[in-house]
Amino acid sequence: MSSAWNASDVTPDGAAWLASAGTYPRSTLALWEERPDAPVVLPCGSVFDVVSAPAMFGRRMLDRLWDDGPGSGPVAQFRGRMLLFAAPGTAQRLPALMEWEEWGTRGSREATRTNAVPPLLCHGTGDAVTVPAPSESTSPDRSACRWLVAPDTRQPWLPGPEVLLWAAVRAARSGVRISIFPPADQDAKVYDVSRRR
Repeated sequence: MSSAWNASDVTPDGAAWLASAGTYPRSTLALWEERPDAPVVLPCGSVFDVVSAPAMFGRRMLDRLWDDGPGSGPVAQFRGRMLLFAAPGTAQRLPALMEWEEWGTRGSREATRTNAVPPLLCHGTGDAVTVPAPSESTSPDRSACRWLVAPDTRQPWLPGPEVLLWAAVRAARSGVRISIFPPADQDAKVYDVSRRR
């Protein structure tokens, strides 16, 4: 790992935590030692689950988590989606909670409330996700895969399904505007939550 630490870089303890999710943690750490700008695929379910949201909706969820809630665990951006790292078991429980609260996508009710939360992809046991490199890349396509809230400890706080449901509901409600005029570009607000740390 590089000696100059950047807020969007993963610390050595954070890298050890991420690597512990894989079958061969020492191999992952050795790869990152040699190539700190290499993203890797890690399994979900034992160390963390991941909830993937469309980028702009994910930003609104982060806004709710940081402004009105407990903050977030590690968060990455990958190919137009926000990856919110969550407590193991979240991927199994969150869809059931959303359905129970009538925010789920099953049944496709015509109500505005049901359609306000876009589909959240929940990755848990048996799934794997691409995680960004520990060090921020200087390549032009760096924005395709990067950390917004980088892991910085061997035991980061990870939100559970109830916290993420709360954030999704608040984000959906914050996106609803009642007006007789056409809405402004609601998704224009862009910020880097790693600066809030």
